[in-house]
Amino acid sequence: MTNEVDRRNFLKAAGAGLSAAGLALTGAAPVTAAEQTNAPATSQAAAQAATDKNLLLRIAACSYPIRSIFKTRGAGGGGGGQTAALKQKYGEITMLDFPQFTKDTFPGVTHMDIYSALFGDVTDDTMFAARAGGGIGTFDPMSPSGRKWLDKLAANQTKLGVKTQHISNNAPTNLAAYGSPEQDALRKAGVDIAKRWLEGCAVLGVKSMRMNSPQALGPSIRPNALTPQEQQAKGLRGDGYVRNFDIVPLMSAAIESYKEMADFGGNLGIRVTFENHWGLAADPMNIRIMLDTINHPYCEASPDFCNWEHEYMLFNGLKALAPYSHTNVHAKYWDRWGDKNDVQRSTRIMLAGGFKGTFALEYEAGPLNGIEGAQYLYKEVLAALSSPTPVV
Repeated sequence: MTNEVDRRNFLKAAGAGLSAAGLALTGAAPVTAAEQTNAPATSQAAAQAATDKNLLLRIAACSYPIRSIFKTRGAGGGGGGQTAALKQKYGEITMLDFPQFTKDTFPGVTHMDIYSALFGDVTDDTMFAARAGGGIGTFDPMSPSGRKWLDKLAANQTKLGVKTQHISNNAPTNLAAYGSPEQDALRKAGVDIAKRWLEGCAVLGVKSMRMNSPQALGPSIRPNALTPQEQQAKGLRGDGYVRNFDIVPLMSAAIESYKEMADFGGNLGIRVTFENHWGLAADPMNIRIMLDTINHPYCEASPDFCNWEHEYMLFNGLKALAPYSHTNVHAKYWDRWGDKNDVQRSTRIMLAGGFKGTFALEYEAGPLNGIEGAQYLYKEVLAALSSPTPVV
């Protein structure tokens, strides 16, 4: 099957789902003659418009899938021919333009999930921290120029009536580092970076901030349990049973980091979240254990529909984390799971689990480009929201 056929089938299926939900991409339905002359019909139309608006409040535009059209450092901009073609089609933007992009691309959506790597003016290096080994690092939200840039983004949001719901933050690192004074210093530095982001970004009115990249919570492949023989070979004093000696100190360090970040974020009204990235966060049970241990009103989960190690986690992982999730999730499509990746089913599972937050439209990879993919997710999530009966 060609990509073009895949694209047609994708959009056809999404359109059918949206029609069944009784929603239109342009928002409120046209006023009919009956609505003009019949008071009950007019009331019904008003009620439907209010319902549609409430549903749209549950959706967040996501900057990650459209990152290829963002302005980048350097004359060429990077990304090759495909990126150039997308910029020619959709235009080049910065995060300061993303509130307007949200309004134009996703009618009725007023919430955003914005990606930390896209922050700042790439022509002004004073907004970015220096790397330890030299060169330009990540955006520094507490630098004077960085704070002025955040003020501009906040002003754009206010002018357009768009809000930052969530920041997907990759800047904090080494949050589970342990074992030596040097490692502990790295962990504390990661927490300090998180605090800078929480304090600096409070001006945006953000409700939650993810604090773990795929490298933030230990090795990407989390440690395995050891057999008694493996324990003995490593000089470990076991108890004759299979046991995991390495994961406990990683979790203890992560718990300590998140407690400190949650205390700091709580004072600003911002929740810090675990996303199911790799390392410790690859297993939803690990996330639950850490959240139960931290036991903080400003620490929660922000699960992604597709960041799982195997297909049995696709839906069961969401069921496990839904009660721990309150502010934002990533409603993702990723073709690595093929036809098992059911966006509507995943959305309904979160609703059935009591989730009241926003579904951010994060198209990872598949037959569509990032902008088309996010529009596809817009339709899929709307269809599920308007028919929330859980399919489990």
